[in-house]
Amino acid sequence: MADEIRVGPASSLPPRTVTGSGGYAVGNIGGDLFALSRRCRHLGADLAGGSIDREGCLVCPWHGARYDVKTGHMVRGPQGTFARIPGLGTLNMLFTRVLPLRRGEVVERDGTIYVR
Repeated sequence: MADEIRVGPASSLPPRTVTGSGGYAVGNIGGDLFALSRRCRHLGADLAGGSIDREGCLVCPWHGARYDVKTGHMVRGPQGTFARIPGLGTLNMLFTRVLPLRRGEVVERDGTIYVR
């Protein structure tokens, strides 16, 4: 379909992995697939290079901000030096309440994953 982005074979996205396709970070949490817009709201890191934590959140590879993959909301702000700046984490989390990461619909057809 014209409005779909091909991610790749389902076998290339095992559980607890994330990959990039178009403007999306696409991941697999125990067989549940998700797609979120690819750029962290903090400093624009590529979330396709991120990881999935034990709680099933997408974690930014640069500063450790965590995103709820079902809503696109930031559930923990940037870590490291940025965590020491009073209010920064809260400000980033509030920002994603108003403007969450875009979510795509993930479909698997004939062993291939697509985002629309």
